[in-house]
Amino acid sequence: MGERFVVVPVDSGGGGVVVGEGEHLEAVVADPAPDAAGGSGGSEEGKEAPDDSVFVPQDPGAVVPILEYNREPNKYGDGVPKENSPFINNTDNDKGNSYDGTNMALFEEEMDSNPMVSSLLNKLANYTNLTQGAQEHEEADDDEGPKKKTVKSPQMGTFMGVYLPCLQNILGVILFLRLTWIVGTAGILESLAIVGLCCSCTMLTAISMSAIATNGVVPAGGSYYMISRSLGPEFGGAVGLCFYLGTTFAGSMYILGTIEILLTYIVPKAAIFVAEKKEDEVAAMLNNMRVYGTCCLALMAVVVFVGVKYVNKLALVFLACVILSILAIYAGVIKTIFEPPDFPVCMLGNRTLQNHNFDKCLKTEVIDNLTVTTKLWMLFCNGPELNDTCNEYFVNNNLTEIQGIPGLTSGVISDNMWSQYGHQGMLVENGKLSSLEADDTSQDLYMPYVVNDITTFFTLLVGIYFPSVTGIMAGSNRSGDLRDAQKSIPIGTILAIGTTSFIYISSVVLFGACIEGVLLRDKFGDSVKGNLVIGTLSWPSPWVIVIGSFFSCCGAGLQSLTGAPRLLQAIARDGIVPFLHVFGHGKANGEPTWALLLTAGICEIGILIASLDAVAPILSMFFLMCYLFVNLACAVQTLLRTPNWRPRFKYYHWALSFLGMSLCLALMFISSWYYAIVAMAIASCIYKYIEYRGAEKEWGDGIRGLSLNAARYALIRLEDAPPHTKNWRPQLLVLLNIDSDHGVKHPRLLSLTTQLKAGKGLTIVGNVIEGTYLTKDTEAKKAEQNIKSCMSAERTKGFCHVVVSSNLRDGFSHLIQSAGLGGMKHNTVLMAWPGTWKQSNDPHSWKNFIETVRETTAAHHALLVAKNVDSFPTNQDRLGEGTIDVWWVVHDGGMLMLLPFLLRQHKVWKKCKMRIFTVAQMDDNSIQMKKDLQMFLYHLRLDAEVEVVEMHDNDISAFTYEKTLVMEQRSQMLKQMQLSRTEREREAQLIHDRNTASHATINDKADTGPERVHMTWTKDKLFTERNRNRECNANVAVRDLFNMKPEWESLNQSNVRRMHTAVKLNEVVVNKSQGAHLVLLNMPGPPRNRGGDENYMEFLEVLLEGLNRVLLVRGGGREVITIYS
Repeated sequence: MGERFVVVPVDSGGGGVVVGEGEHLEAVVADPAPDAAGGSGGSEEGKEAPDDSVFVPQDPGAVVPILEYNREPNKYGDGVPKENSPFINNTDNDKGNSYDGTNMALFEEEMDSNPMVSSLLNKLANYTNLTQGAQEHEEADDDEGPKKKTVKSPQMGTFMGVYLPCLQNILGVILFLRLTWIVGTAGILESLAIVGLCCSCTMLTAISMSAIATNGVVPAGGSYYMISRSLGPEFGGAVGLCFYLGTTFAGSMYILGTIEILLTYIVPKAAIFVAEKKEDEVAAMLNNMRVYGTCCLALMAVVVFVGVKYVNKLALVFLACVILSILAIYAGVIKTIFEPPDFPVCMLGNRTLQNHNFDKCLKTEVIDNLTVTTKLWMLFCNGPELNDTCNEYFVNNNLTEIQGIPGLTSGVISDNMWSQYGHQGMLVENGKLSSLEADDTSQDLYMPYVVNDITTFFTLLVGIYFPSVTGIMAGSNRSGDLRDAQKSIPIGTILAIGTTSFIYISSVVLFGACIEGVLLRDKFGDSVKGNLVIGTLSWPSPWVIVIGSFFSCCGAGLQSLTGAPRLLQAIARDGIVPFLHVFGHGKANGEPTWALLLTAGICEIGILIASLDAVAPILSMFFLMCYLFVNLACAVQTLLRTPNWRPRFKYYHWALSFLGMSLCLALMFISSWYYAIVAMAIASCIYKYIEYRGAEKEWGDGIRGLSLNAARYALIRLEDAPPHTKNWRPQLLVLLNIDSDHGVKHPRLLSLTTQLKAGKGLTIVGNVIEGTYLTKDTEAKKAEQNIKSCMSAERTKGFCHVVVSSNLRDGFSHLIQSAGLGGMKHNTVLMAWPGTWKQSNDPHSWKNFIETVRETTAAHHALLVAKNVDSFPTNQDRLGEGTIDVWWVVHDGGMLMLLPFLLRQHKVWKKCKMRIFTVAQMDDNSIQMKKDLQMFLYHLRLDAEVEVVEMHDNDISAFTYEKTLVMEQRSQMLKQMQLSRTEREREAQLIHDRNTASHATINDKADTGPERVHMTWTKDKLFTERNRNRECNANVAVRDLFNMKPEWESLNQSNVRRMHTAVKLNEVVVNKSQGAHLVLLNMPGPPRNRGGDENYMEFLEVLLEGLNRVLLVRGGGREVITIYS
């Protein structure tokens, strides 16, 4: 690293800072009574814990102006939504401290939130990542009193902290109980391939894990912590639970191994279920495993519950057993060169015999010159006499005795080079010996032959062998106890994998070179009087291996039952899987009681399976899934080049991680494709559950970075060209209003959004708060939070954007112009009709509405205005039989056709039928119009009823004139109310001078919000403005408001015609569609001359009168629906 920290001491003495004669250095501590350690003459506790201070002055006169910071290490699984940093977060105690010095006065504003570098470095140096767990358990057991114990800094090095734990976890039950059988069945070459595949997988995973583990401080939690912080809570939870299940089933496997050693090799007579027939032996053995396994599990669970610290202290004893056993194997191999052990195997023809029930490999023997039959004769014949009927194969073939362990120099390695797979019940045979087959083989099953207990094939052996290379996470799980985790984890883990890989590879070759093939394939050692096969090779005695492997399996089972509940507790405390919350609790000392109970329950499932060969592939799946995601996490972080990705372990590459990931995936399907599918289904279910129901976490994970990269790429691609008509869908900007308490006024607008979008496309919910951002930022955040809560309640998926602006008009304009990003911008604006615009004294309410309509038109955006939006259905409502009526007056690009189709995709509107009404004039052929419209809808693939409504050119009714008159009177009144008292006096004087009998009022051009705010009226300006408007609108004068008489001829004829259209169209719409669930109607555009804005609102009010739910639609100037595919 090229950076360098320079710490400048600040004191009032002569050192560090030179102070001139005329200068006075003030450095005053805010509260001199308690010193940084908690009190100058206080208790012992205060003297012991100077952790929260940076510097304790020895000299009372030397006051150091350093801000006091309390740095808590991140508690693992605290359930806080965002990841805590141990360096940046300050506590409430810090807020009372103040900085009062001159040296750093320039930065005193920052001192409230940011630490001095000296304080930061002190906390970095004293930071520890010890977490809750066995340490608290031991402290609680050994508590001497109320005095708080000082937490010791971790002191374990690479050898004791990583290498030996990994060695102990990797070497285990499979090595002692199954490796000889795997070598005999698969042959040396294929066994080396199995070992090479599995060891390569774990080595590549260890490289990826080392990179992740050295990228910052990793608290205890091992793979779960690393994956969840690298790939996010969904992947972390799914893989963490998979790792938990793998560890739990590993406990089952170790317990089953313990019981197999106990009942097969130590005390076979302890079996409860004894088979009377040979064919029942397997079932009896499984039942014995279930009974003894359950008892052993209960005993181990009690041991873990009562004293987990004793389990940790015995770990070294169990490791010693493993190492002694392996040394005994190597010693035995060396001894076979000079003096092979005597373990004869009795062969009948080329078939291997179980020699439990006979001592001599003879059919008959001569005793006192008499030929008598042996015990072996009795197993194949009906009686002891020489003339009794015997098995045909027994009669035809001779008995031979071969050495089970011919020795390293015997050349047996060439015979064991190739595989000997077979089906269940197949006899274990030596191909070199001669054999005369019998005609009747039906009785072979009941004879004392050594047979395959399961069908064997390459992929099965991979699944059975893989658990013997797991356990590489043991070092990273203990990261909290390591002196230098970033150095120890990579070195210790990779060395342990290298050592165990050498042991496995050498064992495969040596077993194949020293042991006869038929004995290798004899899984339970039946041909050597029930001895453990690997034990026959060891020196000085087979019992070294038997006892060593027994204690090794016991220790590994206890370790699994200790580690798995802690892992589950860590996941539960993280709060990402809600239903696991109860397992985060435990005893007062932190021991995970409930998690232990669940672990024991799941472990019992594995024990009820009872077969070591059936349980091993299950835990292989879960471990492989975990290793796969460790590799994925490293690859994703490397390829994304995340700024925080700076591992100290440099010998990694994304290609290695991808290779490891591919190897894990391949091994999953090689060993058992159906178990692989089940494991992936379980992980997928957990992933989706956390995604939908889990607590939201932000851990700076790689998947979030991947999403950002993908989003950036997609946005850049979208920028190329606007979407084709076939891909057009409404990308909504919803303009919401909030009340004085920052609550959403019209939540049904969000319901309509959800129904219209059905979760597809873009939704931006916008709001404007009046004021300046510096004074209203907290209100803006509160409003944004309330809107997001409302969006969540209404199931509206989208983004929220709250803008603070000097006035609402500008704010809405900014939203319409700038909401969205790149190609993901809105093309449609949805807003509510201002229903109270008549009652409001503020003209801005309707002026803002009209200006918003104008701006959406200028921006070529479509506009949807919902009237009576509070009466629209919620997402829980289900509308019955009814209609959605579309009134298609002018063509708007097809929006009116598309919207009902989109609404009917939602279950709220699913049962509604669509009706389309179009208006025909006097000179239109209504019959032809109907046919054309039906054909058009047919090509659009829309199902709708079609009706053409004829509107005749009637005379304008008196009602229309009255409506227009009232409208213009109200317009005049509004204008009068807008003027201030002074302006009214000026206006009155001006009008009186012009004409005392009749005062002309003008439809003034309505000033927008900003223009009115910034306009300063003077007498000259007022005259100029009035004269200009009079010249433009000289023919639009009406009678004075106070002397008005109903003279309709003097009304503005343009307003009369528009009112006539609104009244007539309203009559037709109400007549046809009053009972419809929803009416969609073309929205007329606002007048080009702003002087008629208030009249425009009246026209729309008349048009919508008498209708309940109305959606006014205004197209964006482009086609949105097409007849082409």
